[in-house]
Amino acid sequence: SPAGFGIRLDGGTAYSGATITPFYDSMLVKVTAWAPTFGQTIQRMDRALREFRIRGVKTNIPFLDNLILHPTFQSGLVTTTFIDNAPELFQWPARRDRATKLLNFIGSVSVNGNPEVKGRSDGRELVMPKAPKPPSDQSVPPGMRDKFKELGAEKFARWVRQQKALLITDTTFRDAHQSLLATRVRTYDMLEIAPYIAHRLPRLFSLEMWGGATFDSAMRFLKEDPWERLAELRKAVPNILFQMLLRAGNAVGYTNYPDDVVKRFVKGAAENGIDVFRVFDALNWLPNIKPALEAVIEAGAIAEPAICYTGDILDPKRDKYTLEYYVKMAKELERMGAHILGLKDMAGLCKPYAAHKLVKTLRGEIGIPIHFHTHDTSGINAASILRAADAGVDIADAAVSAMSGLTSQPNLNSLVEALRNTPRDTGLDIDAWNECSRYWEGVRQLYYPFESGMRAGTAEVYKHEMPGGQVTNLQEQSKALGLGERWPEVARMYAKVNELFGDIIKVTPTSKVVGDMAIFMVSNNLSPEDLLDEDRHLSFPESAVELFQGKLGQPYGGFPAKLQKIILRGKKPLTKRPGEVLPATRFEAIQSEVEGKVKHAVSETELLSYLMYPKVMTDFDAHRRLYSDVSVLPTTAFFYGMKPGQEVTVEIEAGKTLIVKFITIGEANEEGIREVFFELNGQPRNARVLDTSLKPAGPLRTKADPDNPAHVAAPMPGKIGGLPITVGQEVKKGDKLLSIEAMKMETAVYAPISGKVKELHVKVGSSIESRDLLVTLEPIKS
Repeated sequence: SPAGFGIRLDGGTAYSGATITPFYDSMLVKVTAWAPTFGQTIQRMDRALREFRIRGVKTNIPFLDNLILHPTFQSGLVTTTFIDNAPELFQWPARRDRATKLLNFIGSVSVNGNPEVKGRSDGRELVMPKAPKPPSDQSVPPGMRDKFKELGAEKFARWVRQQKALLITDTTFRDAHQSLLATRVRTYDMLEIAPYIAHRLPRLFSLEMWGGATFDSAMRFLKEDPWERLAELRKAVPNILFQMLLRAGNAVGYTNYPDDVVKRFVKGAAENGIDVFRVFDALNWLPNIKPALEAVIEAGAIAEPAICYTGDILDPKRDKYTLEYYVKMAKELERMGAHILGLKDMAGLCKPYAAHKLVKTLRGEIGIPIHFHTHDTSGINAASILRAADAGVDIADAAVSAMSGLTSQPNLNSLVEALRNTPRDTGLDIDAWNECSRYWEGVRQLYYPFESGMRAGTAEVYKHEMPGGQVTNLQEQSKALGLGERWPEVARMYAKVNELFGDIIKVTPTSKVVGDMAIFMVSNNLSPEDLLDEDRHLSFPESAVELFQGKLGQPYGGFPAKLQKIILRGKKPLTKRPGEVLPATRFEAIQSEVEGKVKHAVSETELLSYLMYPKVMTDFDAHRRLYSDVSVLPTTAFFYGMKPGQEVTVEIEAGKTLIVKFITIGEANEEGIREVFFELNGQPRNARVLDTSLKPAGPLRTKADPDNPAHVAAPMPGKIGGLPITVGQEVKKGDKLLSIEAMKMETAVYAPISGKVKELHVKVGSSIESRDLLVTLEPIKS
C-alpha cells in the first residue's frame, strides 16, 4: 500500500502483506487524498494509485487513474453520465508487471539453471566487481568523436594520416569477449565501466563494441536487444568513436541480403550511434564490398573496408595470396572511396616481419590511413603490431590486459607502455588502463563457464588457420554436439576442409562453413576421400551448399569443380553477386508479417533485427514478453540464479529500483512445480516454477538401421527445424525431407532413395541424437 502526507487509507483487513481470501470484500481499500489545490490533490491520488501492488485479483486501479487524469474530470465539469459517455476510460495498456516477470526469471534460473551455463557451473561464490568511478565534478572531455564531427569523414581521415601517434582501438566490448568468452559478455558489465572510459581515455581512436557475432548472440543467448546496447553505451560514451564490424552483403548475418536491406541496416546503425564501419567480405570479393561501402559513405560515417589476411606473404610455397594480391586490392578499395584501409588478420597469421613488409609496401602505394587488426592466438602478435607501427601503420587494435591474449587481441596496456617515449607514443593514460583491467579481471570471473581452457598461445594456429573469434564459438558448438573430447580432431579436420575448399579466406561466415563441415565430418567419421566419393549420398550442411552455390560470393581462384558438383547435386551455381539477383525487399509487407507474429507494433530497429534474424528476433521478443527486460539483472543472477539469503539491487529504469532478496525454494508438488520465495522491497513475494529435472524422461528414439536404405537417419544431434513432408507423400532421391538446427548450424536431410513417406518419427521442435531414425520410406517398385 502507498503512504505519505495527504493520503489516508481505510482498509480494514487489507494491509501490506495481507492475503486476499476467496470471500474478500469487493472494496479492499478506500483511498482519500487531500492537498491545498484540486490539481495537487489529483497528483497525490495518482501517485497513491500507482504505488498499490495487488496480486491475484483484478482491480479498478487503471480505470481510476484514467478517470482522475481525464481533462473533463480535472476541469470539474463531470456529471453522473460522464462514465457512460467516456469509453476511453476503459482503455488502458496492459501492466508491464516487470518485477513479477523478473522474479519468475530468477526463480526459473535458480531452480533449473540458465541453459547457457547449465552443466558447466561449479557453484563457486561470485561477486559482482565494482568499476572505477569517473570524477563527478567534471564533464566528459572532448575525444575522437568530437574531432570527427568537426572535420567530417574525409578531413578526419587526413588528420589521422598526418598525426604521429599510433592510435588505438579497444576491442574489449566486441572482439575480445567474442574470441575469449564465446560472445557472452552482457551489456550490464559494459555499462558499469563505460563512463570511466569516457572520462579518462578520450584519446582512444575508437571502441569496437558492435556488429559481428555480438548482434545475434545478444538476442539468442543473452536475451538482450543489441540496439539497446548501442543506445545505452552511446549515452554513457558520447566522446569516443564507436566502431562496428559489418560483413558487407551479409550485414551482421550468415547469408546474403538484398542491397536495400544492407543499406537500410547501415543507415539505422549510423543513426543510432555507429561512427566507424569496418566492412569486409568473407571471400575478399570486391563486388560484395562495394554496395555496403557506398551505403556507409552515404550515411556520413567513416568507411573502413578491410582486406582479410590469410596465408603467409613470406612463404614462397604459399603463392595464392601474395603481396601483389593485397596491394592490388588496397588500391582498388582506395579508388572506391575508402576513408581508412583495414587489414583484418582474423586468425593471427600475420607474423611480425610479414606485418612490417605488408604495411611498408602498402604505405608506399596508398594515401589513406591503415588500421591493423590481429589476434594473439600464437602469442607473438604484439610484435606484429610493433613492427607494423615501425612501418607506419596509423591505427592498431588491442584489448585491455585482462581481456587480451590467446584468441583475443594483443595486450593494450603493454603496448601503451612499449611505445612510451618513442615517436609512436600513444599518449594514453596507463593508470586508467590498469584500473580498467582490474575491473575486467573481476568481470571475467563471472564468465568462467565460457572459457576455452586454452592456457597459452599456440603455433598450431599456423596449421588450422582458425579465426580467433571462431575458436571458442566452435568449441562451444562441438561441446553442444557431444564432440567436446574430440576437439583436437575437429581442429585438424578444419585444416583439411580448408584444403578441400581450395584454401579460401576464412572469416565469418565462410569460417563458419568450414567449421560446420569439419563438425559434420567428425560427427559422421568421414574422411576427405569420402566427401569426394561421387557414389556416396551425403546430407551436407546447408551452409556448405550455399557457399558452393555462390550465395556468399566468389572465392579468389574459384571453387574446386569436382567438390562443387558433388555438393550442389545438379543445382546451378550463381555467377552474379547475390545481392544483385535477390528481389527488392517489400518492407511494409515484412513489417506486417513480423507484427502479426509478435502481436504488437514494431520499431525500426526491431524490423531491422527481424530482417537479419527472423526466428531469433521473434524468440527474443517472446522471452522479453514472458520475463521482461532481463538485461537489467546483475550477471550473477542472470547466469546462476540466487541462493538463500542473497540480495541484489535491480534498476529497472531511472528512479525505479527493486531490492530482491532470495528466501528459499519449496518442495515440488505432484505437477513438479516449486514455489520460490522472495522479498521484494521488503514485501513477501513468490514465483511458481516448473522443475524440469522432475519431468519423466521420454522413450528413447529408435536408431536407424544403417543397412536399410529406407531408413533416414539423423546425421548429427540437434532439433528438427523444418518438416515440409507428410505421410504418404512421394519423394524422389535427393529431395529435401527436413532440416536440423544445431547451435548456429542448419543441415538439410535428403531422401536417399525414391519412395513414399511411410512414417514420420519426429516433428518440428523434436530433439534428436546422431543416427536417430527420422523418416521411414517405402520404396516405389519400378
